[in-house]
Amino acid sequence: MKGRTLVVFESRAGRELVTALERRGATTLWAPALAEEPDIDPAAIARLIDDSERDPPALVVFQTAVGTSALFRATDALGATARWLSILAASRVAVRGPKPVGELRRHGVRIDASAASPFTTAELLEAIGRFPIEGRDVLVQRYGETNAELARGLAARGARVVEIASYRWALPADREPLLHAIAEIRGGAVAAAVFTSAAQVLNLLSIAREAGSDETLVAALNATTVASIGPVCSATLLAAGIRVAVEADPPKLGPLVAALDAALQP
Repeated sequence: MKGRTLVVFESRAGRELVTALERRGATTLWAPALAEEPDIDPAAIARLIDDSERDPPALVVFQTAVGTSALFRATDALGATARWLSILAASRVAVRGPKPVGELRRHGVRIDASAASPFTTAELLEAIGRFPIEGRDVLVQRYGETNAELARGLAARGARVVEIASYRWALPADREPLLHAIAEIRGGAVAAAVFTSAAQVLNLLSIAREAGSDETLVAALNATTVASIGPVCSATLLAAGIRVAVEADPPKLGPLVAALDAALQP
């Protein structure tokens, strides 16, 4: 990576990723492409707990660490965490991947199923396939947007899907770093672009489209080494016509950095 310029679009763990890349000799442009905004409705959470005590859900699905933590903060504020834990104890609990596990274990929550690597919705649906859910509620902790594939898969098995909003994705308030990154990519100054979520891809292209440069940006990205955190992100890149040169396996920051370092070796 030494002497190469890389663009990093990660927001929350961006500093961690930038530091890891710079330790390997890279020069980085940090251009967060995603903002996470709270989307918790305390009144809706209170109603959910009341309803779930009367009729416990068959299954509760946690998809992200950020959303899981936000949900417990909301129940803490309502003084309802003990009731929420009792509901979870009376239901099956599944996680999409390892990220929500720490928060759930901190609260003593039993985990009945976990998606296998690479932790996509397909693996999650397979992991919960043995649970009887027909005609029952399945609570799904929503992340930045609705997981339409998961909702369809659960509905196809006869479940009533109830989403629990926790946070939503938005464009960053400060777009100047992204506009600068777009200009540098189009100018050929960037060796690699690092994407850690599908939403980053969509936001980047949205901002480029507003600037009238989305088509030239795609062509310029295809002249760089594009690195993806995993299959969901890769699928979004490919759908936009962007070739993926590096995909982390497993889909975590450490393997992503290592794979990118190997790909950029002279």
